[in-house]
Amino acid sequence: MAASAPVSGGCLCGAVRFRATPAKLEMDVCHCSMCRRWSGGVFMAVPCGEVTIEDESRLGRYPSSDWGERQFCSVCGSSLFWRLRDGEGHVAVSLHSFDDLTPFTFLEEIFIDEKPGLYAFAGERPRLTGAEVMARFQAEQDART
Repeated sequence: MAASAPVSGGCLCGAVRFRATPAKLEMDVCHCSMCRRWSGGVFMAVPCGEVTIEDESRLGRYPSSDWGERQFCSVCGSSLFWRLRDGEGHVAVSLHSFDDLTPFTFLEEIFIDEKPGLYAFAGERPRLTGAEVMARFQAEQDART
């Protein structure tokens, strides 16, 4: 599957269905305290460009920061999307909301400085601190303006 091919997915109850175009066929893991509380663990996400939602009436929104918004099914509560609040650029789609997980590989861990000590993922991969992630987001935003 090419990274530009849309991939289907949805929530636990099926009230929210979507098609998303992955920016890459790689999953990132976020250890920040907000993602851990929101997802009930680490947030495993695929960075996507375009996301098309079949029926947005069942999509709940929570503005979790000045720059980020979390979106979820208002029926079953499934964590689905993290996106920039300006509506442009980065959309992190919950890995486990995709219908088929087989195309994705584990790329990197972010906010590693907020990871609790009671778990660790095996294997070598980039592990970025919160400051490094925020610098990356700022550089991406500056490039768009």
